[in-house]
Amino acid sequence: MILFRKFRVLILMVFLVACTMHIMIDLLPKLEKRAAGSSSSAGGGGGCSCAHTPGEEPRSWAKQRARAAAAEPGWPNKHSLRLLQDFSNEPNSNLTSHSREKVTERAESAKRVRQLQLGSEKRGLMRDTVSGQKQRAVQGSSRLKALYEHPLYKTDLPHLSEDDTLFNHNNDIRFYPKAAGQQEWHNEGNVEEEEYSPTGEATAESYPNWLRFHIGINRHELYSRHNPVIGALLKDLVSQKITSVAMKSGGTQLKLIMSFQNYGQALFKPMKQAREQETPPDFFYFSDFERHNAEIAAFHLDRILDFRRVPPVAGRLMNMTREIRDVTRDKKLWRTFFVSPANNICFYGECSYYCSTEHALCGKPDQIEGSLAAFLPDLALAKRKTWRNPWRRSYHKRKKAEWEVDPDYCDEVKQTPPYDRGTRLLDIMDMTIFDFLMGNMDRHHYETFEKFGNETFIIHLDNGRGFGKHSHDEMSILVPLTQCCRVKRSTYLRLQLLAKEEFKLSSLMEESLLQDQLAPILIQPHLEAMNRRLRLVLTVLADCVEKEGFPSVVENDLDGKPSLHHHQAHGGR
Repeated sequence: MILFRKFRVLILMVFLVACTMHIMIDLLPKLEKRAAGSSSSAGGGGGCSCAHTPGEEPRSWAKQRARAAAAEPGWPNKHSLRLLQDFSNEPNSNLTSHSREKVTERAESAKRVRQLQLGSEKRGLMRDTVSGQKQRAVQGSSRLKALYEHPLYKTDLPHLSEDDTLFNHNNDIRFYPKAAGQQEWHNEGNVEEEEYSPTGEATAESYPNWLRFHIGINRHELYSRHNPVIGALLKDLVSQKITSVAMKSGGTQLKLIMSFQNYGQALFKPMKQAREQETPPDFFYFSDFERHNAEIAAFHLDRILDFRRVPPVAGRLMNMTREIRDVTRDKKLWRTFFVSPANNICFYGECSYYCSTEHALCGKPDQIEGSLAAFLPDLALAKRKTWRNPWRRSYHKRKKAEWEVDPDYCDEVKQTPPYDRGTRLLDIMDMTIFDFLMGNMDRHHYETFEKFGNETFIIHLDNGRGFGKHSHDEMSILVPLTQCCRVKRSTYLRLQLLAKEEFKLSSLMEESLLQDQLAPILIQPHLEAMNRRLRLVLTVLADCVEKEGFPSVVENDLDGKPSLHHHQAHGGR
């Protein structure tokens, strides 16, 4: 009996020791974190907004949000978070744990090899870029500055009446109630540009840059050539604090709406492909990924061509934890965040295509780059009209569009409003050249501001499918130009200027893109492809002039508005 009692006491003591060790193991990480936090706060200084190391973040964010879930009803609980993080619960996963480990090891090793290759290539590109900058500094010249000093880039606009501006300056502020209600704009990242009106009345100079951009829109352009607000707005897109994030409805791929502290908004397209990754030859144009760097490059190309019809776009390196997950109130978006097997933060959102764990967007570990395009004015304030592109593709694997089988298709278009008069057909030709230089086949619709009727420019939106192939020139994009043989004289002269060695298009683009935070934006083969495509455009125009004569092909828009009589006298040509 005594031995039995001693045996029971021994078992109880072993049990107590095991419980004590278990509790200590659970408490040890928390004590280490607390000690690390106190030491960093005591000796590190309060300037760093990061309270954790990159390696700690993926392990701790789910626990933090799980604790917050108790205070915020409706958020996913710990169990649902575990399901999101557990790839083995995916319906299409039939791997055993042993085979999964092998696949993961092979994938991680291949990923490391790719990262090393990409890193070396990018470092090489950066070295080339820096050497180019030094060379230009030695020469003491800037091709881009010289281009904008050229007479072709100094033509004046016609006199603007109230009907030619999108907003009336006297009434602009009432269109934005948040702006009217708060004089002191939050302008983080651009403190040196903050201006407050000493009186109680707001002036246009005290408006945030996004509002000043909206006020500057007129019948002929989204922004003027040398408007300093555009440069300031690009800085805002990179530096402004993000206060909320939501998914944009519609569209085939994931896009996020970012709201800033100064009430501005921008459309975020995350990075999906590496810069040197070409579109596979068997991919259809409508099944390719959208590229964030294409959106950035399109803005710079549009400005170099002097169209100024693309809203300002800048690249930004985002912290997926602090700047997306922690500020979103979109629960559908929040629920798609998870931690990958490589310990990176990932999310996939909701959209028509490419929104699943197989197409998740992952950070390194929580950093992801993307493009931010400034919003145009709200549709409630400035309505836009959507037009079907006459040369829209069929978006079908086997069917062809009418323009692909009818060589005289343009004659039909020229007899159809709004292409039977005014500058709309010529604007379509500008857009065609713009798309061909980028290799963009995805121009199914375009928009104009409703206030200006048919006498206004085309807005060049959604350029993410450009710059997919540098080794192939898609001549079908140029069909509108080859069928119609019409172009503005200003466009024709600028294209000839950009083909000269001193104003080489690739060099101008490279210099312009260096201003972006994510430079280099395009790899060298894409820059060289633009030179090649520019020569092809000029060849098509030369053939048109030889066939129909210079006056019938080139419409003079530099001495006033293009002649409607001339347009109609040549059957719309």
